[in-house]
Amino acid sequence: MSKTINIIKAEYLKEYQIHLEFSDGMVQIIDFKNFILSSHNPAISKYKDLALFKAFSITEGDLEWNDYDLCFPIIDLYENKNIESFGGDNSNRAA
Repeated sequence: MSKTINIIKAEYLKEYQIHLEFSDGMVQIIDFKNFILSSHNPAISKYKDLALFKAFSITEGDLEWNDYDLCFPIIDLYENKNIESFGGDNSNRAA
């Protein structure tokens, strides 16, 4: 039986890095810099403003910004992969 993994703590570190702690004890430092800075999508590129980027929250175990304006699949955060491949010009949500 698989168990549900949730984010239980998120802490801004620097630039576009966030330290995440998961419910099973896993810890990741996710660097969103390339994802945010390379996006041409205005819904994502607005997070170049560090004040907006820092305004993330944990909602029901997910890391999200502005009522799910921006979020990522928890498995990708957990495994610290695929962050740069999200959010081309056709999507404002990574999930």
